[in-house]
Amino acid sequence: MINVPKGTKDVLPSNSYKWQFIENTAKEVAAAYNFKEVRTPVFEHTELFLRGVGETTDVVNKEMYTFEDKGGRSITLKPEGTAGVARSFIENGLASTPMPVKTFYITPCFRYERPQAGRLREFHQFGIEVFGSKSAHTDAEVIFAASSFLDKLGIKSCELQINSIGCGICRNEYNKALKNYFKPHLSEMCETCRSRYDKNPLRMLDCKEEACKKIAEGAPKILDYLCDDCKAHFETVKSLLTAQGLKFTVNPNIVRGLDYYTKTVFEFVSTNIGAQGTVCGGGRYDNLLEQLGGTALPAIGFGAGIERLLLLMENTGVKFPEEQKPLIYIAGMDEETRKKALVIATYLRGNGICAEVDLMERSVKAQFKYADKTGAKFVAVIGGEELASGTVNVKNMLTGKTDAVKFEDLYTYLNAEK
Repeated sequence: MINVPKGTKDVLPSNSYKWQFIENTAKEVAAAYNFKEVRTPVFEHTELFLRGVGETTDVVNKEMYTFEDKGGRSITLKPEGTAGVARSFIENGLASTPMPVKTFYITPCFRYERPQAGRLREFHQFGIEVFGSKSAHTDAEVIFAASSFLDKLGIKSCELQINSIGCGICRNEYNKALKNYFKPHLSEMCETCRSRYDKNPLRMLDCKEEACKKIAEGAPKILDYLCDDCKAHFETVKSLLTAQGLKFTVNPNIVRGLDYYTKTVFEFVSTNIGAQGTVCGGGRYDNLLEQLGGTALPAIGFGAGIERLLLLMENTGVKFPEEQKPLIYIAGMDEETRKKALVIATYLRGNGICAEVDLMERSVKAQFKYADKTGAKFVAVIGGEELASGTVNVKNMLTGKTDAVKFEDLYTYLNAEK
């Protein structure tokens, strides 16, 4: 027997309706904010993630699925959605279109890491990316969109945490302060942190090792080093969130796990899915397009993991819409009546009604049992008399009520009764 690879999961028919609810809600929110869908390949050239995500990140250093294809090219399964969308924006000349360019995607992503609750090696992400606007109003809109998405899913237990990690100007001063702080502690820190000390000390704040986390608690805070422009931008973001009544906490320790972030970063955090509490996170990445060889344009976005959302919703008792059930099951007694049942069901299906028929050549009694298991609201049995008269008795399985309905009136009857 061949089993599913470690860190991956099948989505079975008994559970897929929950996924569809999350995905459809994502599309509804995207439509309300006028975000247009973009679809990028599952794999990209490895260089895209080295330059975009950052060589000092855990994603690039430890987690990417990278391989050489038959042409000798280094290829990577995408570990996140933003870099691929940015590459597509540049390659397809979207910088020449009216700004801002507002996009969304629902995509599988891949990271080689230890599987745990809500975190798999193949996972799925709903993301939003906005290109071309430097306004703090855009930051607020993206955060509102994320909040609206969670609200529509019925998730009430998340806390919004925000921070600013500044621009290149204030980041330089902050990096100097970090290096001065961490220098006496380097011997106590992990090998990864020691390698980041010279390359990117900001990444040291994101270390998951307990000893390193404890040392990082006393590190200087980025908010104390923001330049006037970054400080004003962050104050505007906060005022816009407050004006809309969206509660938030400023968490100066949020740096996010990817190197492309600048200025505003944010996370929606829950305590109901274990230690890995972030269910949605994002921020500005004003330098990414230029780093990838495109026109220098500001951008901002977020990503939300569907597996984590599903876990959170189940853990907190969020009610999902009911799984689709057939409105009517049409039973036949022999070959001729089953043929008529199929003709009627095909017509009903073509007009938007979910109808089921017997595909297993069961007895009428067994068909009733099966119809009950499918949750069909109505059952109609076509026998010889019904075939001759063109009328069928339709039984409401919830109330026991039975009505005689002509074949040609069945669609109108079901629409009125459903």
